[in-house]
Amino acid sequence: MTFDFDAETRRALGYRLIDWIDEYFSSLPGRPVQLPLEERSFAPLTGRLPEVAEDAASVLDDACRELIDKGFHVPAANYFGLMNPTPAYMAVLAEALVAALNPQLASLARSQLASRIEAETVRWLGERVGWEGDFSGTFTSGGNEANFSALAVALAWHFPEVVENGVASLSAPPVCYASAEAHHSLDKSVGLLGLGRHALRRIPIDGRIQLDLDRLEQAIQRDFSAGYRPFAIVATAGTTSAGAIDDLSGLAAMARRYHLWLHVDAAYGGAMIFSNRHRELLRGLELSDSVTIDPHKGLAMPFAAGALLTTHPNMLEQTFAVATPYMPRARSSPLPDNFQISAQWSRRMNSLKLWLTLRVHGRQAYEELLDRQMRLAQSFAGWITESGRFELAAPQVLPIVTFRLRANGHSEDEVSTAHTRLLERVTAGGQRWISGTHVAGRSVLRMMIISYLTEERHLQALEEALLEAAGKIE
Repeated sequence: MTFDFDAETRRALGYRLIDWIDEYFSSLPGRPVQLPLEERSFAPLTGRLPEVAEDAASVLDDACRELIDKGFHVPAANYFGLMNPTPAYMAVLAEALVAALNPQLASLARSQLASRIEAETVRWLGERVGWEGDFSGTFTSGGNEANFSALAVALAWHFPEVVENGVASLSAPPVCYASAEAHHSLDKSVGLLGLGRHALRRIPIDGRIQLDLDRLEQAIQRDFSAGYRPFAIVATAGTTSAGAIDDLSGLAAMARRYHLWLHVDAAYGGAMIFSNRHRELLRGLELSDSVTIDPHKGLAMPFAAGALLTTHPNMLEQTFAVATPYMPRARSSPLPDNFQISAQWSRRMNSLKLWLTLRVHGRQAYEELLDRQMRLAQSFAGWITESGRFELAAPQVLPIVTFRLRANGHSEDEVSTAHTRLLERVTAGGQRWISGTHVAGRSVLRMMIISYLTEERHLQALEEALLEAAGKIE
């Protein structure tokens, strides 16, 4: 059986898949997030490797049916969990187009238009960050790669010799700083850069869940005195657990004072650059040296889509460029080859889905989405405060609400156990999903508005489920 279907078969399979996707999207406003607890299975599949061909339509139907009937549906309106959105439909179509065309973004010569589209999308993002001078960037697989790349660039900026000679050539160990609530991709990154995970100094937070500036300055001075080489500060714009945003302007001033690179992990909160009304939450973002933004979080993109932006375009090439005899080169191009400015080599076109969605819907559609999500989150936070059974665990800054059962004299361990029981009750039926985490060392319940399908009625149903569950665990 050949891989090359005839035109009639291609069209039949394509229409069949579109029908499945259309029916699935139509179901999302009311679809349960997952199966009821007693029906969930995590056992591995045990099928044998297929040796001969099967009917393509039947296999496609089986796969769609099984994934939809038994899957965990992040795109559902009742998904209040982590930073995984309902994907915009234009982005879904863009993914299909990318898969079919399969452009190779490693070199400009092999992806002339695709590379220019990515560069234009990077420019749109950088302009919304507030940068007016030179800047550049690259799309990544997500925030982890973007943060890793940013720290690699920061290290090369501070220690140019490290690119060729490694960290072992340095006279003193480099260190960098982030808040206790910053994303754990940073721990991975400093470890993979050969610095060791202890090179990331986790600085305590203040009452607003922000990196404490006084404690940071003390740590920097202490490290200088002890013979370490501070090189970077990582601010967070939208912590995973609470949605907190660090004092970006204050951290920019600190970075300048000690000649440190300022990277802002705005993987989630960076979406607010598209809202004129809420852009002020990111005041100081334009003062950073580099920024991580994940369109597959706050901008309704399917996985995978991250971006690293920097006001030091030359540092991307200084950090990642290598000489190769076999990569085709474009003549007289103002754009660099993507493999020269990225940790990746072969490159998927992760920019097309955002570019196409912006072309079709425009920035204002994102502004309306983000403003609506903020209103819903503020409404839910107000309900928490007035509920009598719950209390806010942290200020609501972005569309994330962290809350707790009122302790009423119970110990922290008892409250944590009660949270676990409450989560089990709220999510057991599969209709909706919220999560639990820790903020400032305490157990909290966490919900967020991440789907563009979520409405007030979904929140009201969640509120009823929370009250019912709280009543049953007393």
